[in-house]
Amino acid sequence: MERAIPVVSTDIQIIERSRVQPAAFAELYDRHSRLVHRYAARRTNEQIADDVMSETFLVAFEQRVRFDTTRGEVRAWLLGIATTLLKKHRRVEAREWRSFTASDAAALAEHRDFTPDAEARLDAGARMRSLGSAVASLSKGDRDALLLYALGDLDYEGVAAALGIPIGTVRSRLNRARRKLQRATELQESRRANAQAAHGLETRDGRDRTAAPSAR
Repeated sequence: MERAIPVVSTDIQIIERSRVQPAAFAELYDRHSRLVHRYAARRTNEQIADDVMSETFLVAFEQRVRFDTTRGEVRAWLLGIATTLLKKHRRVEAREWRSFTASDAAALAEHRDFTPDAEARLDAGARMRSLGSAVASLSKGDRDALLLYALGDLDYEGVAAALGIPIGTVRSRLNRARRKLQRATELQESRRANAQAAHGLETRDGRDRTAAPSAR
């Protein structure tokens, strides 16, 4: 006797069912709570992420009746709510970004599929971690678009749905943010090269003095 294959509900189906059976909404929490928490934690810290995750699903539960099932994926909707809630923690986020170093980029590798596109996102995320001050200096709109793309695993359409803006605006914000980060990267590399050159001169000068014959 063949076993019945369990039917997995889509996110949209879960929302539609939860409008009649509220308890069904717990399936969305089980499915996406880790993603929302990880996104908020990467932008702030673990403590704030706990609160943002809880508030995100509370807001989503209250708004589930008004959710337009034709507007896009539920994941983008949840991350959009989380992004709005993170506005209350802008100062903490800016401080966290400025304190990040390149070594923190390793955290971005967790729970990621290493497809070519994912690798590109991971590289972008790693660069952002090493350029924390530059990220912190971005405008709110540019930073939200960039972080939803790089940390929230959303594509352009997903970012547009999360922020409630046209895809063209998403492209403009991402391009502007990338240009600023590129300039910061070039400045960072220039400073590193100058420091290495200065160190090389000091080392060579020291060797020359050591090798020079004593004056008689």
